[in-house]
Amino acid sequence: MLQQTTVQAVIPYYERWLKVFPDLRSLARAPLRKVLREWQGLGYYQRAGNLHRAAKTIVSEHNGKVPDDENVLWNLPGFGPYTAAAVLSIVYGKPLPVIDANVRRVLMRVLGIRGTAEARADKKLRAFLEAVFSKDSPGDFNQAMMELGALVCRSRNPQCLACPVREFCRAAREGTQEIIPRPRSLRLEKIEAVVAVMDKDCRVLIQKRPSHGLLADLWEFPGGKVEPGESLTTALRREVREELGVEIKDVRRLTTVRHAYTRFQVTLHAYTCQIRDPKFKTGPRRRWVTLDSIRKYPLPSGSVKIVEFLAGQR
Repeated sequence: MLQQTTVQAVIPYYERWLKVFPDLRSLARAPLRKVLREWQGLGYYQRAGNLHRAAKTIVSEHNGKVPDDENVLWNLPGFGPYTAAAVLSIVYGKPLPVIDANVRRVLMRVLGIRGTAEARADKKLRAFLEAVFSKDSPGDFNQAMMELGALVCRSRNPQCLACPVREFCRAAREGTQEIIPRPRSLRLEKIEAVVAVMDKDCRVLIQKRPSHGLLADLWEFPGGKVEPGESLTTALRREVREELGVEIKDVRRLTTVRHAYTRFQVTLHAYTCQIRDPKFKTGPRRRWVTLDSIRKYPLPSGSVKIVEFLAGQR
């Protein structure tokens, strides 16, 4: 959960998660839909899928115990250098230093390394880290370094006067801590999209996304991106035709919501409508659900906002 997410944001999700999945076996037994639903709101849903698959592997191949072998751990879904080193040092006391975004920022400032904080600088950082690394308390050392970056050596407004390593920090001596590391320019791609909230007997139609790619295995309302030059309703009819093979009627504007994920900033226009074909059939990846039962499905944040709007109209 802490990958690409702050501790403050994670805590309520983590506490709720442990109530639903108190151990690896309960997580491994759970259907993916339930796992994604409990993860909803944290984003980067691939992490939840990896965690679920890793739990299944640990239960089936390692009797429910997290392996203490670095090579074995690396082969589990979602485990890379950072996660493996964090788990092995904190849980098993293995002498493996951790480099995450916070540690990378601390070390770049201490060493006075300019540029953006990217993994290509990690070889030099790791060499320095291994020279000062505490092999007697590797877990404590790693957690202290990560906390130092998160709470003191922050990306903005670093608290240098309170920093316990200030006397060793080149950036602090040179007054360059505000420009090390150099911020990366992040441009969000703006997307205009439409979705169809189809009503039938007080139920709405949702469909499951593919099991690969962005927002994999989440459920959403039918729809998609507006093409250049298209009106919103034209795009809506086209998307429904392409996805469901049907025409729609009684199209009415419902609401517009905005949300951002990964590198996209999305304006989502929702319309209520009905399917013209009375013989339209659903399948395993399409379902008619009530507003009460839809809350059991993992939804992208844009769809969640639309559901909340619908609930408020009751």
